[in-house]
Amino acid sequence: MAPIETYTSRPRSRRNSHTPLISPRLTSTSPTPTQSIKHFSLLAAQSDTSLPLSFSSNFHRRGAENSRGEGEIEHRLEDSSGSEEECSDTSSLEARNNIQPASLPIENGSASRASYPESNLRLPYEQEIVLEEEDLRIVITGYRSLKAWTYLYHAFCVITLGVLALVGRWVPRFWIYVTAETCDLDSAEWLAVENEWGDLTIEKINRKYYGGTLGSVFVPDKSLPQLNYFDYKYIRFIFHPLLQKFVQNSHWKDTAWVTVNGCKRGLTRDQLNERKLVYGDNVIDIKERPVMQLLTDEVLHPFYVFQIFSVTLWMLDDYYYYAVCIFIISATSIITTLVETRKNARRMSEMSRFVCDVKVYRNNHWKLISSEDLVPGDVFEVNTNEFVNFPCDGVLLDGDCIVNESMLTGESVPVSKIPIVNSALVDMNLSTSNVHPSLAKYFLFSGTKIIRVRAGSDANTRQSSLAGKAIALVVRTGFNTTKGALVRSMLFPKPNKFAFYRDSFRFIGVLACIAAVGFMMSVVNFIKLGVHWEKIIVRALDLITIVVPPALPATMSIGTTFAISRLRKCGIFCISPSRVNVCGKINAMCFDKTGTLTEDGLDVLGVQVIDQQSRLFSELHRSVENLQSSTNEVWGDLQILHAMTTCHSLKLIDGELMGDPLDLKMFEFTRWILEEGTGPTLGEALGKPPKKDRNSTSGLVPTVVRPPGGKRFDLDAMLTKSDDEPANSFLELGVIRCFEFISSLRRMSVIVKRLGSTSMEIFVKGAPEVMIDICRPESLPHDYHEILQQYTHHGYRVIACAAKSLPSLNWLKAQRIKREQVEAELQFIGFIIFENKLKPTTASVINTLSNASIRQIMCTGDNVLTAISVSKECGLVHPEAEVYVPRFTQGSSNTPRSIISWENIDGKRSTLDAITLRPVEHRNTPYRTSFLGENYALAITGEIFRWMVDYAPLETFQRMLIKGQIFARMSPDEKHELVEKLQGINYCVGFCGDGANDCGALKAADVGISLSEAEASVAAPFTSRSTDIGCVLQVIREGRAALVTSFGCFKYMALYSLIQFTSVGLLYGFDSTLGDFQFLFIDLFVILPIAVFMARTASYPKIHRKRPTANLVSKKVITSLIGHIFIHALVQVSVFRLVQTKTWYLPPTEFTSAKNVRNFENTSLFLISCFQYILTAIVFNVGPPYRRSMFSNRPFVITIFILLIFSVYIVMYPSKVIMNILDLLGVPLSYRLNLLFVASLNFAVSMVAEKYVFPNLVQWVVHAWHLRKGAKYRPLSKSPKKIYKRIEEEMKES
Repeated sequence: MAPIETYTSRPRSRRNSHTPLISPRLTSTSPTPTQSIKHFSLLAAQSDTSLPLSFSSNFHRRGAENSRGEGEIEHRLEDSSGSEEECSDTSSLEARNNIQPASLPIENGSASRASYPESNLRLPYEQEIVLEEEDLRIVITGYRSLKAWTYLYHAFCVITLGVLALVGRWVPRFWIYVTAETCDLDSAEWLAVENEWGDLTIEKINRKYYGGTLGSVFVPDKSLPQLNYFDYKYIRFIFHPLLQKFVQNSHWKDTAWVTVNGCKRGLTRDQLNERKLVYGDNVIDIKERPVMQLLTDEVLHPFYVFQIFSVTLWMLDDYYYYAVCIFIISATSIITTLVETRKNARRMSEMSRFVCDVKVYRNNHWKLISSEDLVPGDVFEVNTNEFVNFPCDGVLLDGDCIVNESMLTGESVPVSKIPIVNSALVDMNLSTSNVHPSLAKYFLFSGTKIIRVRAGSDANTRQSSLAGKAIALVVRTGFNTTKGALVRSMLFPKPNKFAFYRDSFRFIGVLACIAAVGFMMSVVNFIKLGVHWEKIIVRALDLITIVVPPALPATMSIGTTFAISRLRKCGIFCISPSRVNVCGKINAMCFDKTGTLTEDGLDVLGVQVIDQQSRLFSELHRSVENLQSSTNEVWGDLQILHAMTTCHSLKLIDGELMGDPLDLKMFEFTRWILEEGTGPTLGEALGKPPKKDRNSTSGLVPTVVRPPGGKRFDLDAMLTKSDDEPANSFLELGVIRCFEFISSLRRMSVIVKRLGSTSMEIFVKGAPEVMIDICRPESLPHDYHEILQQYTHHGYRVIACAAKSLPSLNWLKAQRIKREQVEAELQFIGFIIFENKLKPTTASVINTLSNASIRQIMCTGDNVLTAISVSKECGLVHPEAEVYVPRFTQGSSNTPRSIISWENIDGKRSTLDAITLRPVEHRNTPYRTSFLGENYALAITGEIFRWMVDYAPLETFQRMLIKGQIFARMSPDEKHELVEKLQGINYCVGFCGDGANDCGALKAADVGISLSEAEASVAAPFTSRSTDIGCVLQVIREGRAALVTSFGCFKYMALYSLIQFTSVGLLYGFDSTLGDFQFLFIDLFVILPIAVFMARTASYPKIHRKRPTANLVSKKVITSLIGHIFIHALVQVSVFRLVQTKTWYLPPTEFTSAKNVRNFENTSLFLISCFQYILTAIVFNVGPPYRRSMFSNRPFVITIFILLIFSVYIVMYPSKVIMNILDLLGVPLSYRLNLLFVASLNFAVSMVAEKYVFPNLVQWVVHAWHLRKGAKYRPLSKSPKKIYKRIEEEMKES
């Protein structure tokens, strides 16, 4: 099938941010459900067959389609590869031009991220889907069960006592291969859904009688007798009978939603029944698994199955006490996990589930129903008497309201919502959870809190029953809502790709291989000794449980648990424990500016207007009194004062002004008074009688401002006004219409009517860079750029203001005028300067990160010069460093052949080469080349970043990422993409933001730290109650400590198992083993407390320059582990041989049926191994520079001390009771002293080797090898594995 492009508000980069999962020519985008099927014949004519692929190995076993020969497939591949360019340039382009999603504009003709599931049939039984909101790619494959093979499979499960069933459970591909065959998607009984990480789930296809039309689910109006669908991660996919593929139901949009009045009709009974069947209940209901299912899943986990196997084996070998203790511990762990899982599920369900009563308009009548019964297309009344939070996603049809969207944005700033207009309704795109910024002002998001509601006017409402109400249209329900997408992201986080976890399971596999070798060796040995076969099997299998200890995986998370507990005490909360270890590897930390590095609030420094005579800026007015004193002389002073009082989004709620902090500071500077809803209604303006309840309607002038001391307008008072009364005592400015701030335009504007004036005024405020384009050139002062650069260089934030007068504009025309007409041919009136102070801890934290060799990056939406100033002030950029800012000298961000010039902001003539980004010397420019060669930074704007992502050479783009320290004017999506690009060159990226517009970046980063306590912080793994960035240092410290602890615990547990393996292996040589209480003492009284308290050591207060390793298979770790194995094994063999040389030694008596525990070899190995277990914990207890000293961990020190005292006691002066319990034999005092000496020597050698020998052993071996060959030794040099390190070396060499 030919590719079809779809579009969203976020442009997709032409350079993929992720490694391609499949061949480009096999990737296509599915048509949206809203596309016309009249193009389906075109698609069929252009379709081509593709090779079936899956993310892992192909596990399809049978099926009619699989009978095709390999030669045919190869032939198809040759044909497709030969015409790849033709397909992409011709067929794809033709399909793209002819088939476009309804109601979505094409942005600059460029491709975008897939709005609807990208899919490719590839073969009739396969389909690939891209879930844009989840950033996930899945492949679904249709199957039907084979009865004969299924019966045979179940029979073998019984024969193998359930072993085959466990294999099928743990490896579902095997179960699928044995019991099913592939088939077409429309005839499949169930589906195998595989994501890009290889996770496979089985989903049943539900088939229900529908009886509706295809248009009620998809676009074409044809009959649809049956509804075939499946649910995957709470997303519903419905089978499209014409396209022969599954599509998401969340992307559906009613074709009748083209006019506001048309949407107000509500639903009929038949429409309600159809949509109820398609969309289900409007509730975010997380399914809680039954207790028995949870118990089954937990018990049948490989870890606990191995535990059950081990306990059974120990019982068969008469280790009753030990088996019972381990069983009790495992049962307690299962019950605790079960209770915790149920508690978390219930807590999540309570947080996400919301049900209330709602008034809906159906069949021309109002009806009170439960919010669970809402479906897309319902018209409901927005009324705080029934609900406080919105129960669904909708658009406002009439009235206005103010909501708190902190759940989504993390910013507790009231947001105004206004009724949607017809053009916006047509352009509304429901394909993703993110709504385009231009539509957000109409959109009501599920879960957001209603602060205030006001009913709408009745002029455009034909139905009398809808008049005088604030009403909204339901567009998405349940998990399809924005809140539902947020809950899904919490329920199904991306898998952790951290190398430590991957290597740990590989290492467990290595231990399993060692166990297998020991198993075979023990079997051979026991056969030679003539041991009974039952005993051979039990003892040999017991060796496996020794080499791979059941508690090994659990001990790896102990350090993380302690780290999370310490973070919680510091006011930092973690919702993703697996991210704690990742914190230890952070080497690039991105920061938002406002509210993160700087104080959240901005203070008005002053106002600068234009001197009309000199056409230059006047002096700075630092107070409103100073500004008002010159209003009679300077026209701009008065205009900018009026702009500051009206051009904002503030709302009066319960007598308190609420809104954007910047607008709030600006209005407080003027000291004016704001009131709302004082004007007549639209009906009154048209001659209709006034309403009884004026408080429920919005007036013609919803917002009125007046100067301090000004009186509210009164006609009688105006007529009787005395001559000496101030002229402005009745001054009132009414905001007739407001064009909200849009991030893409970077400005907002208002239409204002002054009381008694015959004209209307336009006031606009926004970024100084964009105001140049909409103001008349002659109105700009001559020193515009000079003054702007002066303020921004010193870190101030500058807002530009402009105005114009429209004498012929009346109220009705003001409601119809377009924004483009309002924001054109303006008169520039001045600057408002805000100062943004650094937080007290910012500079010290940045300095600490710099000393720790952790790169710091600023990522902000503010002006680039302001960002540079703040960066230099806090030390993120060195004060003496040259900073280069790019600008387009030809073209724009949408032009592939644009030319960029990198210029020094300090006015020097030095520039950068456009390709290599290295300094270029100019003649007659005295500067130090070496200085510029190293100490310079780049400050990139959002539009330059967008162009470089799409069109720049890969080498240049990667060098920009390396040298870029400041990224300014970045949109939320560009912040997200920056994080992904940094990860693409192997940085471990952290992102710290205040939650506002940072959710995407916080979620994409390896470690996201939110400084917001709002519910949007769920997008970040870490949330800090403190609003300063000092929490970043604490997170990194604890991450490094947890990572080192995990390494230490893992190495300790692995070495413990191999020490015990050595002891048992030596005893197996003459059919002996350790006793029941010996195992119990070692595992429960030595290993368990040591492993727990070893992880308790706190993090080191100073962050070291070098990060701890995260690779378990690194030379340092492997060398250390093998070295210690050799030392401890050598000690045990020496003791084993030593005891046999003593004159008092008696050989063990051979009893083939008994355990044969009491012998001198057993006593010697048990006693020496006890010291090895204890002293190895001291050796592996890593202290500075990542953790505090071992002596700061009092529980660990006390545990070690007690265990050492007890071990010395049972060696030197054991009581008969202890000897009987531990199955020990008495030995002479001299031999006891020998054991203590050997244990001390073992500890000394291990400590010296760990500190000084093993870290350098590999280098010494290589050196010796070179000396043996007669070659001159050179230190090992290798090319860096990390992409960013390789690029840094290339830039140094060039």
